[in-house]
Amino acid sequence: MTREGLLNLAVLAGLVILPLWALWADEPFTITLATRAVVLALAAVGLNIALGIGGLVSLGHAVFFGIGGYAMGILAHHAQTYTSVMEWPFVIEGTKNMPIIWLVATVVSAFAAFLIGLLSLRTSGVYFIMITLAFGQMFFYFAISWSEYGGEDGLSIYVRNSFPGLNTLVPIQFYGLCLAILLAALALYAALMRSPFGLALNAARQVPERVRAVGLDPFRLRLVAFVISGAITGLAGALFADLNRFVSPTMFSWQLSGELIVFIIIGGVARLFGPVVGAALFVALEHWLGGLSDYWHIYLGALLLLIVLFGRGGLIGMFAGRGKIHD
Repeated sequence: MTREGLLNLAVLAGLVILPLWALWADEPFTITLATRAVVLALAAVGLNIALGIGGLVSLGHAVFFGIGGYAMGILAHHAQTYTSVMEWPFVIEGTKNMPIIWLVATVVSAFAAFLIGLLSLRTSGVYFIMITLAFGQMFFYFAISWSEYGGEDGLSIYVRNSFPGLNTLVPIQFYGLCLAILLAALALYAALMRSPFGLALNAARQVPERVRAVGLDPFRLRLVAFVISGAITGLAGALFADLNRFVSPTMFSWQLSGELIVFIIIGGVARLFGPVVGAALFVALEHWLGGLSDYWHIYLGALLLLIVLFGRGGLIGMFAGRGKIHD
């Protein structure tokens, strides 16, 4: 087994052992922190499909995170106020059922990614970055002006949504649900990496002319990857909103898009568990250093600088190297 494989197993073991220890030690807040890390890691896994495989540096991925969050908030809000989301041309009721909310969040985010991708993917480099950033700012200010759902103040949900057979108000049960979804997303990412689609997408990132020469369209490959990426990030947004029982325009902020990129760089671009390591480290630093100083991002910036200069493969690449460890 490769060193990276062993590191992945160690990270996976940590994701299981830490919350179980917190449950035994009666530390529910630690479970909540772990849940936050898992949900943010899920959003970064979505971005890693576009960035890690396709080489698409998106500064607007918070759009899909926010869409997923607002999909959850709107449906849950109408369910708790016993009003309809819309009544014409057909009636749509609110719901507190998580699987339905996840489906809506995923589909709407994927559709938004399709429309944004149709325009933004016709550019490349800094122009692609700026277009995705522009879309993010458009959605951010639209959410601020959307007074029906709280505007700048956001929208609160009184009780966490339900999942059949589970009590989602119990921190460890909600954590287990989020972890299962993260593992499913990681399995999808691994399958895409090994699939003909993933290989073609990676080739389109490196030498698009050769991809065209064999009859494939790099634009379509990138668009499909962008849609899948947006759908997963939107699902993470719905989970994040459920975790906090609150949605606000900050879910669309460009800072959040930047943080998702930071997660991937810290853990390792195109590394399977890179987003997980990056998100976990970010949440840990935010918790430990944030209580000491409001300027804890200085330390995060220093860490990011060291990784970019001396560890281009991220933390996983630094520790895994290129060698193999055999059983």
